[in-house]
Amino acid sequence: MNTREEMKQFVQFYYDLYRDCDCAVPFLFFDEMDTLDKKKNPSFEYCEADCFMAIDKGKVVGRVAAIINNRANERWKTKQVRFGWFDFVDDPEVSEALLHTVEEWGRERGMTEMIGPMGFIDTDREGMLVDGFDKLASMYIIYNYAYYPQHIERLNSFEKANDWVEVRVRVPEVVPEKFAKVTEMVRRRYNLRVHKFTRHELMKEGRAHEIFHLLNATYKDLYGFCQLSDRQIDKLVSDYIKIADLNLVTGIVDTNDHDKLVGFGITFPSFSKALQKTNDGRLFPFGWWHLLKILKWHKTDTVDLLLIGVLPEYRAKGANGLIFDDLIRQFQRYGFKWAETGPMMETNEGVLSQWQYLDSTVYRRRRCYKKIL
Repeated sequence: MNTREEMKQFVQFYYDLYRDCDCAVPFLFFDEMDTLDKKKNPSFEYCEADCFMAIDKGKVVGRVAAIINNRANERWKTKQVRFGWFDFVDDPEVSEALLHTVEEWGRERGMTEMIGPMGFIDTDREGMLVDGFDKLASMYIIYNYAYYPQHIERLNSFEKANDWVEVRVRVPEVVPEKFAKVTEMVRRRYNLRVHKFTRHELMKEGRAHEIFHLLNATYKDLYGFCQLSDRQIDKLVSDYIKIADLNLVTGIVDTNDHDKLVGFGITFPSFSKALQKTNDGRLFPFGWWHLLKILKWHKTDTVDLLLIGVLPEYRAKGANGLIFDDLIRQFQRYGFKWAETGPMMETNEGVLSQWQYLDSTVYRRRRCYKKIL
């Protein structure tokens, strides 16, 4: 991919492919362009990547990004090339050619394994949808047609590397009694308390950066994760914290340790239906208005549980419960009926078990595939 016009073609292909799909959600066009721009995405400090398109008779029929995250490879002692931004028409020759291109690109750079779909870092969209094709997606996850995993699985050289599940939770009208008792016990026994941030604290006093340093500590053992750099944290603060409704952001502090931040929850009202009303994820001329109605006036019945993290030593103390107790009350105030989680590893029993006190169901499943080169 040598020119900006070619990159626009690469990004535009997704919108064209999913234009008539009721469940797909268009991503913000400028955000996709910035993520793939070596001058704007701080991940290129330690990642290398190239983008490729499959073209038939002058028309784009598929796309893929080949990515090497050198920091993750060093952390996990692997030599992996990732494939991401993997979209294609229902033609096995196209999907196979795209994967072969990534394979050869990785081999040329000494890689011995190919995995994907994955992005540059863990906060990028990752995992191919394998169940839940009839469910409305969100702006934070990959949506793909049901034929995608069929194309992968017909190639016997690929196997499952990891599965993530997403949970849909009915927001209760009243906080469950058992849930409330547990959270009250946690407050009294461990002197943990909920902290609601001010904008000044987050943006001027550095507490937003403290949240993402905490994320580094809590996510460090998750599949494929690598530590966020200072520039990446700056970007996440700008992209999310700067515009967040702070009633929907919760911190947990330890009063025995000078109000040390030990956990956090960041949630956003769902932008899915608003994004579907934009012109291919573009904010102008009127796309911004649909998003503003969600951000400012919460014109949706669903809230996305974007990021939740608790230091390992505080998970057993029930800090997660304090986060949910506070957020549920905020959701009730805003009239949200449903909450949807981001992808959670299917093997993470501790995280998955926290939904047992609520009316919840596994809503979607996505998969990362791998191939030995």
